[in-house]
Amino acid sequence: MTTTLTPGQVHLALLRRIYAGGVSLALDPATAGGMEAARAAVQHIVDNDEVVYGINTGFGKLASTRIGNDHLATLQRNLVLSHSVGTGEPLDAAVVRLVLATKAVSLARGHSGVRPALVEALLALFNAGVTPRIPCKGSVGASGDLAPLAHMACVLIGEGEAITADGQTVSGAEAMRSIGLAPFVLGPKEGLALLNGTQVSTALALAGLFGAENVFASALMSGALSLEAIQGSIKPFDARIHAARGQPGQMAVAGAVRTLLDGSEIVPSHADCGRVQDPYSVRCIPQVMGACLDNLTHAARVLVIEANAASDNPLVFTDTGEVISGGNFHAEPVAFAADILALAIAEIGAIAERRIALLLDTGLSGLPPFLVHDGGLNSGFMIAQVTAAALASENKSLAHPASVDSLPTSANQEDHVSMATFAARRLGDMVNNTAVVVGIEAMCAAQGIELKRGLKSSPLVEAEFTTIRAQVAYLERDRYLAPDIEAMRRWALAAALPGALLNILPSHLPGDTP
Repeated sequence: MTTTLTPGQVHLALLRRIYAGGVSLALDPATAGGMEAARAAVQHIVDNDEVVYGINTGFGKLASTRIGNDHLATLQRNLVLSHSVGTGEPLDAAVVRLVLATKAVSLARGHSGVRPALVEALLALFNAGVTPRIPCKGSVGASGDLAPLAHMACVLIGEGEAITADGQTVSGAEAMRSIGLAPFVLGPKEGLALLNGTQVSTALALAGLFGAENVFASALMSGALSLEAIQGSIKPFDARIHAARGQPGQMAVAGAVRTLLDGSEIVPSHADCGRVQDPYSVRCIPQVMGACLDNLTHAARVLVIEANAASDNPLVFTDTGEVISGGNFHAEPVAFAADILALAIAEIGAIAERRIALLLDTGLSGLPPFLVHDGGLNSGFMIAQVTAAALASENKSLAHPASVDSLPTSANQEDHVSMATFAARRLGDMVNNTAVVVGIEAMCAAQGIELKRGLKSSPLVEAEFTTIRAQVAYLERDRYLAPDIEAMRRWALAAALPGALLNILPSHLPGDTP
């Protein structure tokens, strides 16, 4: 089924589906008129020999250089080629799908002055599963994601490279032939409109958000498993505590944990055990994970707005015929959102790592040391916790805000930049690190529950326990653990929460709007 893209109305759940793949896209036909009008406004400027930045001038520090009409096509082509200076591994196809979709949405706002055919070509590439080969490094997040978007634009003019649906690398010209189109000769402003914009930073940040949501969901489940394994108290999750504070994420998380543990035989079995308080890593799950959820929600709101935004420069306003230079390409909102996501991802892993340490410490957990019998002969999960600690520590370094850094470019014309592209790109590594930590916690907690087997947990927790056991066996004695850790990393990235509970996450809300 084909999904229609209407600029200003592309919601988060749709962006998540685009990222996941398996969806075809079409542009709302109502956008064609606005794009044609903006294109006509640009042509009017050329025909009347007016001098307007980006249409018949140089770029950046060369903005005062007038370009003759007979060189405008060369100007736009040279712009794309000269800016294709990216380096590093290519972006994942899922990220490039978001780039193509959000660039199409941005251009279709009718402020960019491009032909509708260019936008349709971007969606034709998307629908054919052909993704421009975009190196991951080379953007400072202003003036937009110039280098990576230039690599995208190269394919439209028959240059550069693309990756087909079956993983083959082909030339830009071949990619265009595969969708039945000849390479474009770019008109006035079209190259600049393609290159300006925050779509790569936004796509990378959205990918980070979706990964963060998944590990967040799995960490709620692994936390519930840990609480049952140590026979922790359910009282700190009482709704009245969290209503008294009023933080939305905190209340949602406490409610989710109560739902996960509803019907547990373990919870009432130790109601009078004499333990006064559990360590913070268990007792404060609502407070810590709730704050993380609130940050995910805030970042999601910013990124949905940006995914629907006109973020190139200059912008065309057809009601007055004006072309106005500004700075919508500056990706500071995306940089801040990515930095906020980095904090949340790091904290999800940090508190999970502390629960692993708790499970392994017999003095706190009441479980056998390192969750294995015959300790000494067997080390159990001792070094798995070391791995978790290493990754949690790595995330602390990666969580340092990227948005506070700036290096001037273009002979100081572009003297403050956002660094949003790196801010967003590093989220992928952080999500994977946290997925490993959360996966190790769930594996340890399942071991702890089994070491005390007798009573059952809740139906929801028992169902997830069965899922975990289908992937990793009970640890009777030391064995090669790396494959188990990898299996649990994949488990954590799969969002291990029942469907109804996933609705506390921003991109799982049905029918959400920008």
